[in-house]
Amino acid sequence: MRVSNDLGLISDLLVKKYGELGVSGLNRLRSWLNSDLPFTFPEILEQHLGEATADLLFDSFWQVVPFGTGGRRGRVGYGSNRINPTTIAITVQGHCDYLRSRFGSDGPLSVVVANDVRVFNDLAGTYNFLGSKHPLLGISSRQLGKLACEVYAANGINAYFAQPQQEMAVLSTPELSYLISRLKAVGGVNISASHNPPDDNGIKVYDEHGSQPIAPYDQLLVEAMERVRDVHRLSFDTAFERGVIRAIPPELHGDYINTYVSLFGAKSEVYSDLPVVYTPLCGCGLTTAGEVLTTLGFPVLVPPDQGPDGSFGVIPFRAPNPEVPQATEPAKAFADSRHSGIVLSSDPDADRIGLEVKLADGSWHHCDGNQIAAILCYYLMLDPRGPQRKGLVIETLVTTKIIGKIVERAGGSCVIDDLLVGFKYVADVLKRLKASGSYKNITCPPEHLVLATEESHGVIIVPTILDKDAAPACMYLAALYQRLRREGRNLLDYYIDILDDVGPFADSSRSIMMNGADGIFKRDRIMESLRQEPLRSIDGHGLRQIIDHWDIDRFGAFVSETDKLPRNVIQYVFDSFVVAVRPSGTEPKLKFYCQILPEPELGVTTGRRRLAAVTEKAHRIALIVYRELLQRIGVQLDEPALLLPDIVDLARKAEFQAHTVPALHDALESSKFKNLDECLQWLKTEAFLMTPGANPLPALKAPIAYLCQQWSHEGTKAELLKDLSQWALQEKESAVDRL
Repeated sequence: MRVSNDLGLISDLLVKKYGELGVSGLNRLRSWLNSDLPFTFPEILEQHLGEATADLLFDSFWQVVPFGTGGRRGRVGYGSNRINPTTIAITVQGHCDYLRSRFGSDGPLSVVVANDVRVFNDLAGTYNFLGSKHPLLGISSRQLGKLACEVYAANGINAYFAQPQQEMAVLSTPELSYLISRLKAVGGVNISASHNPPDDNGIKVYDEHGSQPIAPYDQLLVEAMERVRDVHRLSFDTAFERGVIRAIPPELHGDYINTYVSLFGAKSEVYSDLPVVYTPLCGCGLTTAGEVLTTLGFPVLVPPDQGPDGSFGVIPFRAPNPEVPQATEPAKAFADSRHSGIVLSSDPDADRIGLEVKLADGSWHHCDGNQIAAILCYYLMLDPRGPQRKGLVIETLVTTKIIGKIVERAGGSCVIDDLLVGFKYVADVLKRLKASGSYKNITCPPEHLVLATEESHGVIIVPTILDKDAAPACMYLAALYQRLRREGRNLLDYYIDILDDVGPFADSSRSIMMNGADGIFKRDRIMESLRQEPLRSIDGHGLRQIIDHWDIDRFGAFVSETDKLPRNVIQYVFDSFVVAVRPSGTEPKLKFYCQILPEPELGVTTGRRRLAAVTEKAHRIALIVYRELLQRIGVQLDEPALLLPDIVDLARKAEFQAHTVPALHDALESSKFKNLDECLQWLKTEAFLMTPGANPLPALKAPIAYLCQQWSHEGTKAELLKDLSQWALQEKESAVDRL
């Protein structure tokens, strides 16, 4: 009776606050409470039926966690809009049904199941109201991978799994891609949320080629999942005994490693006296990039405690993402102590590459994905001491325009640079070339691939692995680093030489993180606004062209519903730069990209001054666009809030501006804090939700430095202002100067 009363109360609340979305969420909630699906934990959901948890309940059920770029990804938790055993089992059962409909119900089929290192610890404290023990606390990618194997086995599909009898085994995304084709499997899945925060998880689905499906095939997969009403399972131990769950043959791992070792070539030199620091950022990269480097003889050093750890506890912000400069701060300090001038990194599933370069003055330069792409492309094609390869280069439409210029200079080569975002589109090109020998106006076999790359730190070097892989990038960057170090130079010097050779290109990519249903609505409102009222002028530059990939006349009709999200891209072409805006297909954020093209008016001829000038322009344009996009949803952020890292949710940035900044100013003026430590402890408590489970203070250094400078100029006499400013300016590379 109590549950009925509580459900009635929460029903009234949700319908009143959320209308039709509340009604549809309630229908899903009732289904889960009735245990119509497996693993729904109705006894736990009953504890959600209170006014205090109404918003959490709505966000958990207002939709089914979307099938985005190749799979589902999101927060772990209870409900249809969360990653949990229910949503994983339904996804896998739908995949089974799809495979049987596509490949036939008779005869054996096989898949490969991979998993990363993630373990759900509820670092954000979302489920504190449940107490210290509840069913999802401690659930790992490995456990969800075993569940996936059980579902495949019950459907008569053989599941290859890494070391089935080991509890801590992992398998990376690129090795999964490799194994699918080697084992002649009809597909596979990876239980991973890539570089997302540790409270997230997900499932990525792969086809028989080892790539993620594109429209309309992903639409057929989604429809199969939507039809699931029952999930079949066979216990893991029974399935393993029957041989339906199978160990991946260990020799195939050696074959994967040798794919890159043999590509490296005997002529390339490796120096044992120049250590290379590599961190898997607590993920599974030691089995791929790390092993490739050590097999080739590189003296690899791994920072302490950065091996597999599903909580990413030693990584700043718990953000195991090579795109986040702060993620490698401990690794850079370790490299300093070991006299190494390079830090290479990969994300938890080892598909993204990160690069940090030590400069002559002892500071570190964070290379973004576009700079990494340019360095690799130039080294492979134009460097007189490099491989000097000719052939095919592939990039997405938001990746640096310098790539096309390098390919043009190389001669005898071709570039495809208009692909939608996501390596599944790169894979589609390679599959088409293999099947027919041509793609649009390009005619060549896939074996002619030199490089496929994207701005978000992704690289493919060989056409037999159809997803991005950090390993080959680490291999080439380590070799180039050692060569340059022998010459007294570094990889930033090398990049500057590239700009001097082919032109001053630059790029700045930003994200507006917007969590929850409200965030999705705001994201969509921005895109709708951009179509109704396009950007017309930026920094005095007039608009020349709009390229809207939803334009049916230009790009054709949508081939399925799943075709809409990846095509939700608008490009604005100005005289000396291009701006592209799109919602992410894997995370709750809006992404935008500013691609700066060479212009004679830059005024600086060569070297670091020109790099600084063109980089400053890219950041300036990006900041203007950032503010313009926020205005479309009625949000205005001042400089301090804009200086917070892009991993911080927009709502938290607004809260920082509206509450934390004035509260800090008043506290300093009134001498509330006895000393700096007390002030920092207050800030740490205030900003806890910015980086759940991690110390938020590093995220505050740039905005605090800006505020201290501003308040000092305004005549603030607070005694702690100088100490707070000195603390904030300890950051060697402050974003303040970019404003």
